[in-house]
Amino acid sequence: MATTQSNELIDKAAAEAFVQLANTSDRFERYDNPHATRIATIADELAKLFHLARHDRGSLKVAALLHDLGEVAMERDYIQSSGSLTDEDRIDLSRHPVIGEREASRVGADRAAQLLVRWHHEWWNGQGYPDALRREEIPLAARILRLADSYAALTDARPFRQAMTTDKARQEIRGRAGIEFDPAVVTAFLSLDYLPELESYAKGENELSPTPEPQKTEKWDLFSSFMK
Repeated sequence: MATTQSNELIDKAAAEAFVQLANTSDRFERYDNPHATRIATIADELAKLFHLARHDRGSLKVAALLHDLGEVAMERDYIQSSGSLTDEDRIDLSRHPVIGEREASRVGADRAAQLLVRWHHEWWNGQGYPDALRREEIPLAARILRLADSYAALTDARPFRQAMTTDKARQEIRGRAGIEFDPAVVTAFLSLDYLPELESYAKGENELSPTPEPQKTEKWDLFSSFMK
């Protein structure tokens, strides 16, 4: 009994740490609203439709929270070494899923979650990266994460573009079926019932408001706590 309680406490503490890391990644990616936690909820709803086992759903949630760690780590290293990112450096950011796999391992994610982070940019048609996997070579959970990440990104504003409405984003997702996304995952996504996380942050579509700009803090404190 004591062991079970201890494991539950460890799981809770890890989950809280992963959410904290996700929030740091969101700020780095300059999302005005929660991004990684939103993806985790959407991905889990899709996982339920495909009857993924509970432990697989857990790994998927962790991967959703940590999927952008590679980009954060890469820019941290670039800035520390040269002070800024060149255009060539930004192209090199396509390596971020591999770096993300490493970072997910360093912060204690299970191996399944690490691989999902590595493969969350693989495309159904084999044109993704880093391993150019195609179709069923890509684990179902990674295919789910690819779609959930894309939808959440499309429907939230970034400094370089406006958020899409839900209708426009769903059209984009439907149009990429068989190219970027597994058609079966697209069908399941379009069948989802109302879910708050599916609402768009596009201005005028709903009453959702951007969260206040966080106070400037040292971005890498959360990483350093795991590197000891």
